Amino acid sequence: MFHPEHSKLSLFIYLTPMKPLHILFLIAAYFGILMLISHFTGKKGSNEDFFKASKRSPWYLVAFGMIGASLSGVTFISVPGWVEASKFGYFQVVLGYTIGYAVIGTVLLPLYYRLNLTSIYTYLEERFGDHSYKTGASFFLISRVVGASFRLYLVANVLQLLVFDEMGVPFWATVTLTILLIWLYTFRAGIKTIVWTDTLQTLFMLIAVGVAIYYVSIELDLSATDLFGFIAESDLSQMFFFDDWRSGNHFVKQFISGAFIAIVMTGLDQDMMQKNLTCRTLKDAQKNMFWFTIVLTIVNFVFLALGLLLTVYASQNGIDASKDDLFPTIATKVGLGYGIAIFFLLGLIAAAYSSADSALTSLTTSFSIDILDIEKKYDKPKQVRIRKNVHVLISVVLVLVIIIFKYIIADESVIAKLFVFAGYTYGPLLGLYAFGLFSSWKVKDKLVPLVAIASPILAYLTSAVCKEKFGFDFGFFILILNGFLTYAGLILIRSK
Repeated sequence: MFHPEHSKLSLFIYLTPMKPLHILFLIAAYFGILMLISHFTGKKGSNEDFFKASKRSPWYLVAFGMIGASLSGVTFISVPGWVEASKFGYFQVVLGYTIGYAVIGTVLLPLYYRLNLTSIYTYLEERFGDHSYKTGASFFLISRVVGASFRLYLVANVLQLLVFDEMGVPFWATVTLTILLIWLYTFRAGIKTIVWTDTLQTLFMLIAVGVAIYYVSIELDLSATDLFGFIAESDLSQMFFFDDWRSGNHFVKQFISGAFIAIVMTGLDQDMMQKNLTCRTLKDAQKNMFWFTIVLTIVNFVFLALGLLLTVYASQNGIDASKDDLFPTIATKVGLGYGIAIFFLLGLIAAAYSSADSALTSLTTSFSIDILDIEKKYDKPKQVRIRKNVHVLISVVLVLVIIIFKYIIADESVIAKLFVFAGYTYGPLLGLYAFGLFSSWKVKDKLVPLVAIASPILAYLTSAVCKEKFGFDFGFFILILNGFLTYAGLILIRSK
């Protein structure tokens, strides 16, 4: 899941105890397993499988697999690195998620199942009209293309530095190969395959965190029984902050923002909701959200616990690494052994690709259904052909955007800002859906795109002025401001 604070992951060259050839073999074996899953799940290759998995996905697989999709490669590294500066303050946001997921399960999922949606943005067409529908889908497409490209750019850079530079392979070839591999295991059955591959990738990611905790705990001479007491007694485990209401980490801001982040970046995101809509029934989808909420809360706490252990270990051993460098440095440079290095790499790759493969599939779905209207305009054989072509097109777009990041923009801080701005595109979606669900007004449909474009710009300017003039940091609250401005704009253009 994207969060505005996950905007910078410093690139690194880590001298792992593994040779590049060993890492390449590890990656090949990993993708070999994904290709095997694709072979068994993608025999039909129909649009019904690609878009909805024929509505036959076991809810427990969806719930578990969504953990990996929610935690990208950026999150995998960033959350442990935050503990030194913000302690366990991020858990305030996580607690807010639980409220947001409850809203998704009780309000949004019943709506999506009642309308039998393939793309969730079809609701906007029914409620407001075609311009609103295209606007919502377009904002999702822009956000996902930028966000997915940013995550893959970071991981591709890591692989380039660890493996492919030494082999003389250029960066553009690394990126092309990466996207090609994702395309190969998703092009037949799309979401039907991803429900299973995400489960495997989530497992790898959680094993990686567990192995890291095990190794570092041994180095700190902590037994399993000592571990909880050690975490509880540490000053770094402070979870709630009520002191400064102007601060971005104040509890009220973090908690309320967490609820809205979950609603928008899960409930109003085609990528995340497409998995939920593959469940057989609404009841199964709601069970999925219930258990997903519990597991994700626990997993985030475990990430923070790992961050505390890594921070203490680095301090005790004079390791000069912090923030996004902390976990990678300790996992690969300080001589803790092959085990932690191997599983760190597997966890990083799994976290990144579980987000990227579902992004590729959801982008294909949204562009095919929302922009090209293939279900309305063409017969089923042509729908399949167009969907396959769109899948290739989206793959090429991702390759081109990543290459633009590397060779044209090049400045990492600029790329990070693009990633943050992509998060602003969820604000108009929040405003549109809130207006649709909680009011009976119609709007002047042709003016909706103008409101949706103006809202994030005004939100950004408001945030910048408040921070400079009054020292007030909106933090995650910027999403709510953005949605409020969109809602207000829709009121102004409501039709009589």
